[in-house]
Amino acid sequence: MAARIWIFSVAVALFLSFSSAQDLQIVNAERRIDLSSHIVKAFLTLKVENIGKDPAADMLLAFPPTQIKHLSMVQAMAITGKKKKKTYLPLDVKPTEQPDAPNDTGYFLVSFATPLTLGETVTLEVLYILTHSLEPFPSEIAQSESQLVYYRDSAVILSPYHIKQQTTFFKTPSARVESFTSVDPANRAGKEIKYGPYEDRASYSYAPVIVHFENNSPFAVVEELVREIEISHWGSLQITENYRLTHGGARHKGVFSRVDYQSRRSISGSSSFNALLAVLPPKVNSVYYRDDIGNISTSHLRTGFKKSELEFEPRYPLFGGWRATFIIGYRVPLEDYLFEAPDGRRYLNFTFGCPLVETIVNKLTIKVVLPEGSKDPSAVLPFTVNQDLQVKYSYLDIVGRTVVVLQKDNVVPTHNVPFQVYYTFKPIYMLAEPFMLVSAFFFVFVASLAYVHIDLNIVKK
Repeated sequence: MAARIWIFSVAVALFLSFSSAQDLQIVNAERRIDLSSHIVKAFLTLKVENIGKDPAADMLLAFPPTQIKHLSMVQAMAITGKKKKKTYLPLDVKPTEQPDAPNDTGYFLVSFATPLTLGETVTLEVLYILTHSLEPFPSEIAQSESQLVYYRDSAVILSPYHIKQQTTFFKTPSARVESFTSVDPANRAGKEIKYGPYEDRASYSYAPVIVHFENNSPFAVVEELVREIEISHWGSLQITENYRLTHGGARHKGVFSRVDYQSRRSISGSSSFNALLAVLPPKVNSVYYRDDIGNISTSHLRTGFKKSELEFEPRYPLFGGWRATFIIGYRVPLEDYLFEAPDGRRYLNFTFGCPLVETIVNKLTIKVVLPEGSKDPSAVLPFTVNQDLQVKYSYLDIVGRTVVVLQKDNVVPTHNVPFQVYYTFKPIYMLAEPFMLVSAFFFVFVASLAYVHIDLNIVKK
């Protein structure tokens, strides 16, 4: 066992010595972590300098293994200009692996717009989002209790590069902070906890901290969402969304009192939620909302030119661990979302993600049902998803309709961006179903006519 520990220590030391000799260093780093909801958003501002002889085309972002499994999205932009003349250039960010990564550290590779030469600097804005990173403590609470959660991180930024100066800020939803780990210099003012500034931290420095604070924001988690988008070339898109929703916070213990909940909503049930907001496309029509029992009328729809908002309530408020299943359906005009590409293909341009505001989706499946006769389907998205093809049969279908299936886990509102599905379609196929209907009616007419004129009576001669 001692030999194994010695070998591991030597390997880590070699790796750290290699990392400290990198051609990049971070001159200044500021990290702001927003803990105001159950979706943790971290904003990094990095001033990166090339101190090596060779041009540097990219850099690494490092994350501890406890965050990698909860990491939903990483974005990076390069900043040029100052103050009001600032411009932001999106950069390519991809997950990558490094040999002999210490303690299972995860990495993302950020590619610069232009390689950095010796002494040149670039300022980056990095956004990364974490889900299921707030741990309720206590894990069970009564109806009248507020929800307290733990958040675990580091006072200093985990990085494979030397950082000359850095500061970390934690923003909590309220001023009620039960405790936080002190790593000098550290202080708290109202809703903000500040760690640093820290000077000349070596690569892969780590200082664990725990913040224990109150967070009664709705912990709305969609365990599974299946969105079906059916394209009809006769004039509309039909969208059907099946939800399995749960409250992902501290589990409810004891009995539920409807009287206390109705009379003292802000005190009795402060961590629960009884209303949801779905942001739908503009010009929606035929909107419905129902659960296993039937249609629910406790909803309000507001339509506009840029978006529509559906505010609705489940049949009962949701406390920690409680679940609800329901369906939302609506139609939108086809001409706003279906277009023709220069090469003659048609393509659907719609929004990925979940319409519910501030919601985590553990498993999202989007099924795009193409018209019968469509061929060569392909999907274009700005991030990686699992893609598959299926076949669906509907009324009057002969060969079935091609279904493009897109599946992604750990989805957050930042994923609500447009995506495209391309396919080829010959207009002659639009006549297939009308021809079948006409043929069916003609066959019934001929059969009825023959039945009326045929004498089936038995006559004796």
